[in-house]
Amino acid sequence: MYPALPIQQLAGEAGAASCPRRRDPGSSIEPGIAWYDVLGALPGAEACKIKQKYDAKVALLRPELISGAPPNVLTAVMRAQELLDTAWQLLGDPDSRKRYDEAVGFRRSGGGLGQPGTGIESAGMAPADLGIIGELPGVDVVGGLLAWTGWLAPRRRRNRPGAVPDVRGLFFPVGLEVATRRGLRVRIVQLTEHAMPVDGLVVDQDPRPPTKAHRGDKLTVHVWHPPARSRW
Repeated sequence: MYPALPIQQLAGEAGAASCPRRRDPGSSIEPGIAWYDVLGALPGAEACKIKQKYDAKVALLRPELISGAPPNVLTAVMRAQELLDTAWQLLGDPDSRKRYDEAVGFRRSGGGLGQPGTGIESAGMAPADLGIIGELPGVDVVGGLLAWTGWLAPRRRRNRPGAVPDVRGLFFPVGLEVATRRGLRVRIVQLTEHAMPVDGLVVDQDPRPPTKAHRGDKLTVHVWHPPARSRW
């Protein structure tokens, strides 16, 4: 079982989108992960695009797709649903989204984006097709495992250890973006032998938080996809 979700307090602060009481939007799920990351959206995205991202990810958690999944997958699905719901509650309301953007520096007070987006949306990768991903620079597929070298991550002169991000319950492209931003090499273990060609869900990881890691260290993630069935 995962530890208590760090979003639970924030979820209470976010509340219903229609609530007029002023709320503290918080900063992130945990250091280095923004609520836009959860949805795989850019901070400057239009509201309709944010909703599309939310709907698309929630659709991958439908009961018929996870039917018969093992307990660890169901736990990850529950975590993913909570993360997605909280992200939409916060970003789906213009007022709370504006306060959040200003709080984390995505938007300057008075208008105007403060910095570019995370790059998740531009990545647009679905890990079900390992053949395509294996052709990308900096990626190796060895023994059924896919290793990402972290070439997207910024370089720093000092390699001080930092907390390993908790990517469990995130969809793989989002988890990959977060990990490479930290300079970690991602190795994926695909749990579903015959998977649907959709984004997979990160079910487990090694090492787990609160372990610290240096830039260039390896993060192994276990990714589950809905299995392909005859009717598809």
